[in-house]
Amino acid sequence: MRIILFLFLTLMISCSSDKSSSNDQQAQTVQAAEATNKDTLQVDTSIEFVTGQFDFETHDDFVRVDSQYADKEIYLHEKTYEAFKAMADSAKADGITFTLISGTRNFDYQKSIWDRKWNNSTADSDLDKALEILEYSSMPMTSRHHWGTDIDLNDLNNSYFESGQGRKEYEWLKAHANDFGFYQPYTDKSLNGRTGYNEEKWHWSYLPLASQYLKFYNQHISNADITGFKGSELAKEIDMVGNYVNGISSTIKKESR
Repeated sequence: MRIILFLFLTLMISCSSDKSSSNDQQAQTVQAAEATNKDTLQVDTSIEFVTGQFDFETHDDFVRVDSQYADKEIYLHEKTYEAFKAMADSAKADGITFTLISGTRNFDYQKSIWDRKWNNSTADSDLDKALEILEYSSMPMTSRHHWGTDIDLNDLNNSYFESGQGRKEYEWLKAHANDFGFYQPYTDKSLNGRTGYNEEKWHWSYLPLASQYLKFYNQHISNADITGFKGSELAKEIDMVGNYVNGISSTIKKESR
């Protein structure tokens, strides 16, 4: 009887030890995965970078998009591009085609858009002129497109995505884009009370990178730093950083803290 009891206790201790070892291994695996994920989110950046004052065509982290994915010459951060290709290929298997119609826009690129709209505006005052442009276009130094993380897809009109093929594309994005790290920054303002730009169903942001750039931006850039173009003196009155740079969907805002 004593022999049987001894063997039983030995077996229980062995099983407990194996289970503890297994749990330790699982915990180590989870910790390693979390550490790896954390490392991938760390980025090297600077004030010049987040405000778009660099040449994306020669920057080591940027690549030109292959013509099968774009309708013109477009550059993206290489990590954004890899994620986009995976998303586009997955959508293709479901009969959905995504074409990039805009990617990285540095300060000079954004300034050319801003200046053109500023010069063509018929608004009564400079403030009205700026607010009119800001319905859909950013001031230079404030655009998420500076970072190579944000993309415009297929069409620059919300109406396109409200019916027919465009609706199918948007529904696919809402269902699957998050799986690839992409989020819609400018959602319907009536849904969460956000400020800033109007809804843009075509605009998607690669959050694993963009959240880090936004965090750096908020730590280092103020409205007083926004300068170098027509109407830049209005940045403080409009509160570009608070109302526009951070006028994003609540999901992205939460992930960017």
